Amino acid sequence: MSNELIISATQDGCRIALLRDKQLVEFHEDLGGGKFAVGDIYLGTVKKVVQGLNAGFIDIGYEKDAFLHYLDLGPQFGSLQKFTKLVRTKKITGGKLDKFQLEKEIDKHGKIAQQLSRNQLLPVQVVKEPISTKGPRLSCELSIAGRYLVLVPFGSGVNVSKRISSSDERKRLQRLIQSIKPENFGVIIRTVAEGKEVAELDKDLRSLVKTWEDGIARMVEGNPRDKIIGELSKTSSVLRDVLNESFDNVHVDDKKIFEEVRSYISNIAPEKEKIAKLYSGKAKIFEHYGIEKQIKSAFGQTVSLRGGGYLIIEHTEALHVIDVNSGNKSNREENQETTAMSVNIEAAKEVARQLRLRDMGGIIVVDFIDMRSAENKKVIYNTMKEEMELDRAKHTVLPLSKFGLMQITRERVRPQMNITTKELCPTCNGTGKITASILITDQIEQHIEHLFVKQNERDMVLALHPFLFAYYTKGIISKRVKFFFKYKKWITMVKDSSLAITEFKFLNKDGEEIETAQQSTSALAGD
Repeated sequence: MSNELIISATQDGCRIALLRDKQLVEFHEDLGGGKFAVGDIYLGTVKKVVQGLNAGFIDIGYEKDAFLHYLDLGPQFGSLQKFTKLVRTKKITGGKLDKFQLEKEIDKHGKIAQQLSRNQLLPVQVVKEPISTKGPRLSCELSIAGRYLVLVPFGSGVNVSKRISSSDERKRLQRLIQSIKPENFGVIIRTVAEGKEVAELDKDLRSLVKTWEDGIARMVEGNPRDKIIGELSKTSSVLRDVLNESFDNVHVDDKKIFEEVRSYISNIAPEKEKIAKLYSGKAKIFEHYGIEKQIKSAFGQTVSLRGGGYLIIEHTEALHVIDVNSGNKSNREENQETTAMSVNIEAAKEVARQLRLRDMGGIIVVDFIDMRSAENKKVIYNTMKEEMELDRAKHTVLPLSKFGLMQITRERVRPQMNITTKELCPTCNGTGKITASILITDQIEQHIEHLFVKQNERDMVLALHPFLFAYYTKGIISKRVKFFFKYKKWITMVKDSSLAITEFKFLNKDGEEIETAQQSTSALAGD
């Protein structure tokens, strides 16, 4: 099984695609400078205490106050509160906790008014990003995630991931971490720590402690709403969580991001530094690896299965519904039960992929094709559980009900990934009326003349739909060659299937888009 990470730079940040055996299984967009990401720690201010909800609303800079429930305060909230006051009044310097006296654990069944008061200042961590009309959800049980370990300030225990099944390995890791961890810090040992030597674990632990100490240093003079400890960028966090021995390549099309990725890989896994590769092909990197087409086909309401069946995916405020249909598959099998079984197995694999790809969270209900055999139902359940094992998000899969429905819960910590697969007509902007499409070539040629002659542009790149690309590049004396004879300047043309057939973009030598009269007109029409 091959694993590849493809990173494409954009003007706003980058797009990240995880391929398993050339098939897209995860897709992320890193817009850069993102706020309120899961893992970020802010200096929040209590704005409201609601006893009826046993919760408080905290201002961390988002347009809506964030939600903090009493149960999310954590047993060591008293210690966190005391430590924050001592740091802010400069009675404690640095983030070391070895000389800090922990407070008694708070009552598990207590009331929020006993712990929080209006305008109180406290460090809080984002555990769920803003979704729909809701603000972020917070916790005071702070934790800092590393490659192999998770550091828990004000804790004491050492916990091992349940996915490490070997009892000898669990004992080894517990004993090892217990001997090197600082006092008054708890540690959670991640699955990837299995089999690792003490030097690697110690390095990761020291890095996490330094991150904590740097955050505390910022908290001394920090203002309310300030981010005191930030989660890694999306690119780095994906690398941290998915990089393992089975990874073959990390392809990047931007030199700056490539250097960052290579530096990060060399820091967390020096032996795998060579898997980072700078892409220099003429076609866009997502086009080259067939990702653009997969994105368009995978994010629609209807998702086709290879065997002829298809899924219908619907989203509501409360849950996600997935309907499985056999399509033309029914003509290929000998009886109804065999048909249903065949389609359902394929559907189970695709559903597991779709949940990761779209980052669907909350309650998911899958309506499989009805089967009579209890044994077949069990096979579908086991197949779904096996496929979901690869999912890093917390989840629960229930067996098929008597109505043929499967219920799945999946951790929901950020908004669902949503890619628009239905395109607004770029020519009419949704009005339903367009100028003659044959004139698109005239428009392009007018822009070329203006940019070459009036603006004296050089090393220009023209991004086109594959159909238009073929039109301009076919033949020995192609249209592109004729442009060269006319203007004595070469224009590089690239295929971009993300563009509509009548869309085009001019880029300069730095990859920045050159605004044209077409774009200005479109923007005005949109306004």
